[in-house]
Amino acid sequence: MVSQKIHHFLIDNLNTAVLLLDEHLTVEYANAAFEALLQVSSSRLQGLPASALFRDGDNVLSSIEASLASGRPYTRRHEFLDTYSAGPIKVDYSGIPIELDGEKKLLMELQPIDRFLKINREEAMLSVQDTSKTLIRGLAHEIKNPLGGIRGAAQLLDDEIAEQSLDSETRELCQIIMTETDRLRNLVDRLLGPNQVPTYTQISIHEVTERVVVLMQAELQGQIEIIRDYDPSIPPIEGDAEQLIQAVLNVARNAMQALIDCEQKQPKITFRTRVSRSFTIAGQRHKMICKIEIIDNGPGVSEEIKEQIFFPMISGRKQGTGLGLTIAQNAVNGHQGTIECDSRPGDTCFSIYLPIKA
Repeated sequence: MVSQKIHHFLIDNLNTAVLLLDEHLTVEYANAAFEALLQVSSSRLQGLPASALFRDGDNVLSSIEASLASGRPYTRRHEFLDTYSAGPIKVDYSGIPIELDGEKKLLMELQPIDRFLKINREEAMLSVQDTSKTLIRGLAHEIKNPLGGIRGAAQLLDDEIAEQSLDSETRELCQIIMTETDRLRNLVDRLLGPNQVPTYTQISIHEVTERVVVLMQAELQGQIEIIRDYDPSIPPIEGDAEQLIQAVLNVARNAMQALIDCEQKQPKITFRTRVSRSFTIAGQRHKMICKIEIIDNGPGVSEEIKEQIFFPMISGRKQGTGLGLTIAQNAVNGHQGTIECDSRPGDTCFSIYLPIKA
């Protein structure tokens, strides 16, 4: 009995999704990683036929039957597993015939391909962003020094013009220099990120999303429909509320501006929250994460900039500074989280993942 508990403990803490089928090819056991993959509890899975889990159920079933008959393990690639809420997931899986208590069973190991590809892309992007961030910070500091000198000289010149009562047009030129210098310094400060030290407390993610929704509703005055789709069971997370509000607001404002610019007939933005389990961020596996999705039905992100939208100064709008998503990502990364974008015309989804610590 003790040995069985240890085996269950070890299997439930694997990253690999494991499924055990009985001799009738129905689910007998699913570990925690498989539950997280399908986003459903093992109690709901028990007794389900294996064919009901896969999109090409008949083909999977014939492979399982052939494996059990021959006693040989097999591997299949790029099969689609139907989840309960997130749509189909592409997986590679192996089937291993075993015998327990005189009964033939099949042990299946499944690896989601899409998530691995996303993790590889995320790691490559983080590496590029770290290099970019270092270069930008060095450049920003070099820019701020001469800007301070220019503004100081313009201020002195303005004071001298005022004392000597010279023409107002000359003084106006000094004011333009100071105004534009201040604008450049503000831009550099935004590139460098927030100056204040983050204050981490236990917060509800819905306090963050509701604050953003209220701000958006006040700004939009009914121009865009805002939909809430919250999971009330999400436990508190540890974070800086103001930084997270700014991050979510920056993403939501991007969606808002895209809808206004394209003059969508029935524009809408959806704020959705969910819990995901056994999720890897920047090479670190988290047992539970909070997922915030900001979804709009706008034109989508241009293919030319889709891979660079989180880099500074990259924007799909002529009037955009290209800093909103960069600031949002820096704030989320500071919470050991990440942002992903999945976009196509009529359906753009920015997903913010934040770890939930025990």
